[in-house]
Amino acid sequence: MNNILTSITIVTFLLTLSVNASAEEIKVGAGQAPTVNILKPIKEHFENATGIKLIIISGSPKYALMILEIGHVEAAFGGLGFEDWMKYMKQEGEEIKDPSGLQHMIVGEDKIKVLIHKDNPVSKLTKDQLKGIFTGKITNWNEVGGKDIPITVIWTKNLGGNVIFTKKILDIPLLRKDISEVEDSQFAKELVKSNIGAVAIGPLGIVDDTIRSPETPEIKRPITIITKGKPSPNVQKLINFIKGEGQKYIKQ
Repeated sequence: MNNILTSITIVTFLLTLSVNASAEEIKVGAGQAPTVNILKPIKEHFENATGIKLIIISGSPKYALMILEIGHVEAAFGGLGFEDWMKYMKQEGEEIKDPSGLQHMIVGEDKIKVLIHKDNPVSKLTKDQLKGIFTGKITNWNEVGGKDIPITVIWTKNLGGNVIFTKKILDIPLLRKDISEVEDSQFAKELVKSNIGAVAIGPLGIVDDTIRSPETPEIKRPITIITKGKPSPNVQKLINFIKGEGQKYIKQ
C-alpha cells in the first residue's frame, strides 16, 4: 500500500510540474509594427524553443503602454523611440507621470511603407508628392503620373508610425478633411485592396503581393520594448530570442 501511495504521489508531483511548465506564459502589449514585423513571425519558434507561451495583445503603442502601467502585461512594444513614445502618450492625453521607472531597449527596426492598389501604376512618390497627397493638395492620381482616378486617403488611427510619418514627410499636421479613418493597418490594407484609388501607410511586415508599395523616401523607425523596472526572466528570454535566433524569422 505504501508503495502504491508513493507511486501516486510521484505521478501527481510530475503531472503538477508538467501542468505548471505548460502554463508558463508571457503577456505583452504591442503596436502594429512590432506585432507584424517581430512578434507574430517569432511566436511559434519562441514557444517551441522555450516552452513559454507568448500572448500578444495587439493595438496601439498608447494602449500597450497603458496596459503595462496597470500590470496587465509584462512588457510593451511600440514602433517608436522612447522619447517619441513619451511625446505620443502626451499628445494622446495619456502622459506618463513618472517615466523614470520604465526601462527601455531598441529590439528592432521598421520601415513605414506607402500602400496602394496592386493595379495602380504609380511606381515612385517623392516627399513633396506624399505631402501633397496626405494634406489634400493633390487629389487625383494623374497629378503624380497615374490614371485619372480620385485619391482616397486611408489614415490608420492607432498607428505609432503616424508620428514619424508626420514629422519626416508632412512637416505639418494632417489637413485633409476627406480621409477615411480606420483602427488598424490590417483594415487599411483591406480597403486599399478593394479600392484602386486608395492610399495608406503601414509597417513593412504588412506588405505582400496583394498590394503595391511604390518607391518613396526611406522612413525608418525603431521598435522599442518597455518594462516597468528590470525585465522579468521570461521577458529577458524573449528579448534574447528576438536579438538572437529570432532574427532569421523577423521581416526587415
